[in-house]
Amino acid sequence: MKKIILCSMVILLTFSCKEEKKEEPMNEEPTQSEMQKKLDKYVSVKLTSDVSKLSENERKMIPLLIKAADKMNDLFWYEAYGAKDSLLNSISDEDIKKFSKINYGPWDRLDGNEPFVEGVGPKPAGANFYPKDMTKEEFEAAELNNKTSIYNFVRRDSLGMLYTIPYHKQFETEVKEVSDLLLEASKLADDAGLKKYLELRAKALLDDKYQPSDLAWMDMKTNTLDIVIGPIETYEDQLFGNKAAHEGYVLIKDMEWSDRLARFSAYLPELQEGLPVDKAYKKEKPGTDSDLNAYDVVYYAGDCNAGSKTIAINLPNDEEVQLKKGTRRLQLKNAMRAKFDKIMMPISDVLIDESQRKHITFDAFFANTMFHEVAHGLGIKNTINGKGSVRTALKEHSSALEEGKADILGLYMIQQLNAKGELKEDLKDNMVTFMAGIFRSVRFGASSAHGKANMIRFNFFKEKGAFTKSEDGTYKVDFDQMIVAMKDMSNMILTLQGDGDYDGVANLVNEKGVISAELQADLDRLTEANIPVDVVFDQGVDVLGL
Repeated sequence: MKKIILCSMVILLTFSCKEEKKEEPMNEEPTQSEMQKKLDKYVSVKLTSDVSKLSENERKMIPLLIKAADKMNDLFWYEAYGAKDSLLNSISDEDIKKFSKINYGPWDRLDGNEPFVEGVGPKPAGANFYPKDMTKEEFEAAELNNKTSIYNFVRRDSLGMLYTIPYHKQFETEVKEVSDLLLEASKLADDAGLKKYLELRAKALLDDKYQPSDLAWMDMKTNTLDIVIGPIETYEDQLFGNKAAHEGYVLIKDMEWSDRLARFSAYLPELQEGLPVDKAYKKEKPGTDSDLNAYDVVYYAGDCNAGSKTIAINLPNDEEVQLKKGTRRLQLKNAMRAKFDKIMMPISDVLIDESQRKHITFDAFFANTMFHEVAHGLGIKNTINGKGSVRTALKEHSSALEEGKADILGLYMIQQLNAKGELKEDLKDNMVTFMAGIFRSVRFGASSAHGKANMIRFNFFKEKGAFTKSEDGTYKVDFDQMIVAMKDMSNMILTLQGDGDYDGVANLVNEKGVISAELQADLDRLTEANIPVDVVFDQGVDVLGL
């Protein structure tokens, strides 16, 4: 990956007099029953952790880190929508207002970004990163300063000409406040690596130069607390898949589980060499300085808190840092457990063949999610034919294909490590849990890179006979055919990425990134069974008892 989800910002009138005026949404709203159905897509979960194991200084740091992360909420509101207050003040119904807050705007993220407030039109593909009336052609023809930077907005001047403004200028007041909070927290940090990272991240927020702090984050090994904060994932920009959105996570490392995971990064070079694709598409050497760690997440904010919630993180996204240092994979164990108990298991009872339900396990869910994040480090970051980075070549489709790659290569890694005897669990557990996971993630909808990736995989697996559907409406995995489908799909995705084949990926998304009528009927059965799609968090200092 996630991930990051790897993707953010505040009140239009407060931040810039240069912005075009937003249309005020009409205050005609859905009925209470319709909105209640939408709210019922989410189940509330308390984000807690055992803070008694922390030092006194660490307990003092958490409120500062949460306060810093919380400021990402307003920044992401601005990036996703614009004038947050004008929208919320126009809505009289408290349920609709609550749903707007869950979605950071008037578009339902679990329903293809369909508007749910009357008078609000379709969501702009470029969210609020670009002028609403700007076309792709206009942007590509424009001569702009740092036009492809992931850390700036594109705007129009009074003459209608495009220009760019860096995030640290657009949010000058806000990022200064966040920077000060991180510096205050750094003074309490007992861990030298964490202290250095917080100091460098505080500086990066003021100038948008994040690589030094990313490198410091990768060098940080013995910390118990962590914070992921800033403009990170590019999912929100569905015009070009280029602009990063603001988010924040506050994390407490689970030392016991992290120790269990530490050994797997050493296998990355060997697994890279064994990928089921021609040599040209696996010539890059993955960094082996990568970490696998398990965490309790105690606060989500901004992009990662919008709609479907991330349960694992793979960062940094900077390709140079990845090739030099690898990445860190963070498994958010408490959030993962909540989704498994409240969503995965109920889905399995409805859609998985009774004879295979014994193979749905939390350990397999954890492993599938973990190796998804590890698999982001495999494959190729730069095209083999001079088209630049994969992300640049595939534009708005890069995120969905990358998530699809991570999913399928994650399963490939599990199969390979299982064959080597490094994973003792029953591979059937991973495959059936993987199948159930497709149903869970496809419900995120077409607006989500993860949802789109799962639609593609479901349709690909169906064509390859990786599963069958019984007369009672349940699905049964064909274990031999799933391994074949896994290898074929891995080859296809890695080839598309290495070739930078934008048209090929666009065709794949158009043909297979759709929910058939049959699959939709199955998803409707989950809704009828009152199985939530995702979670919302009861979180913060009070919940932690600090």
